[in-house]
Amino acid sequence: MIILDYKDTRPIYEQIVEKFKLLILKGVIQKDEQMPSVRSLAVELSINPNTIQKAYAELERQGYIYTVKGRGNFISDNKNLLDERKEELKNRMIFLYKEGLELGMKKADFIECLQGMEE
Repeated sequence: MIILDYKDTRPIYEQIVEKFKLLILKGVIQKDEQMPSVRSLAVELSINPNTIQKAYAELERQGYIYTVKGRGNFISDNKNLLDERKEELKNRMIFLYKEGLELGMKKADFIECLQGMEE
């Protein structure tokens, strides 16, 4: 389910957060489905349980999961989260587009880049 990239410069807990967010937003993990336990995921990924706990705390802070004392972590209702994430991505693209224009790039450069990504 989760594969870590040890060449990635981001902290491991951030990689875990991003991978779970993507799985949740894509609907691979459904609302109210239980997350793997901290201990079992730590064993599966061969990492410290504190790293998993930190990732879960961040996912909960961002509204992707919720905790039930004594039962574990579960997926939150993510309907609004998907729309928020799309809006966030759109804003990032606008920022990059404006920055590119300031650096002398043309609209055609962006179109070429996007078309190259589709191939």
